[in-house]
Amino acid sequence: MITAGDFRNGITFELDGQIYQVVEFQHVKPGKGAAFVRTKLKNIVTGATVERTFNPTDKFENAIIERKDMQYLYNDGDLYYFMDTETYEQMPLNKASIGDSLKFVKENVVVKILSHKGNVFGIEPPTFVELAVINTEPGFKGDTATGATKPATVETGAVIKVPLFVNEGDMVRIDTRTGEYMERV
Repeated sequence: MITAGDFRNGITFELDGQIYQVVEFQHVKPGKGAAFVRTKLKNIVTGATVERTFNPTDKFENAIIERKDMQYLYNDGDLYYFMDTETYEQMPLNKASIGDSLKFVKENVVVKILSHKGNVFGIEPPTFVELAVINTEPGFKGDTATGATKPATVETGAVIKVPLFVNEGDMVRIDTRTGEYMERV
């Protein structure tokens, strides 16, 4: 059990049958009245965020999130197949439980499968990936003074913004949390 007074960023707990993660919290002690905890919570299954206030003595059940390394093998329509790197068991997941978390992940890359009580609800890709640019407009000399960007399609099919000097065939490093171009490799 955890009390609202013990909330910290990243803590997961159960509330109304749902699993929430604390994104932000603030302990408030007004001059008049009782103290309370103002929080911003993220539903880890749906991704929706809500703001709630709690009494510091409110108690909640801890939610233990299991993270397991699995290798992404391939997709077949709406099913994505992953392999446990220790037991070599394959596990199919449907597109609804994955969302768009694989848009920067190539086949044979190890990802973390997130589950709660055996129910898979998401995938954590590696923080940084290196992908080849397969389609982008050529940059023009002299256009770099403003720090301008252009759209580029990478080998997984995702479209990102890159600086004008990046060309087709270049390898780029991408931050998968934000989808931003980091550097040319």
